[in-house]
Amino acid sequence: MNDQPNLRSPLGRVRGLGSAKDGTGHWWAQRLTALALIPLTIWFVGAVVSLIGADYAAVAAWIASPVVAGLLILLIVATFYHAALGLQVVIEDYVHGEGAKIALLLFVKALTVVLSLSAVLSVLTLLFTRA
Repeated sequence: MNDQPNLRSPLGRVRGLGSAKDGTGHWWAQRLTALALIPLTIWFVGAVVSLIGADYAAVAAWIASPVVAGLLILLIVATFYHAALGLQVVIEDYVHGEGAKIALLLFVKALTVVLSLSAVLSVLTLLFTRA
């Protein structure tokens, strides 16, 4: 061991040992998406309840409304982004093997991108093919 006194301040000793400097941004993104999902989910559940018993044509016509399509796209993007953020935290906290952690993080990111793009494209298809 080194017998010389450590002249660095406590801040100097811990600098570079903490977070990867993106924890606050991640935390805020998760909170903001959660906040955005509250009214969007309430609107969506209410709308779906009002469509109970409607046929495919009625639901497709409802989705083809520009306002509804825009709100659905916001709901889809916020939901999948929020899910990806949450799953990232779970993986980082509970998967200890570095290779498995990276593989799972890449899989979750890819899966959320593919699923959200599929859902958005479905909404856009109904929006632009219904006249």
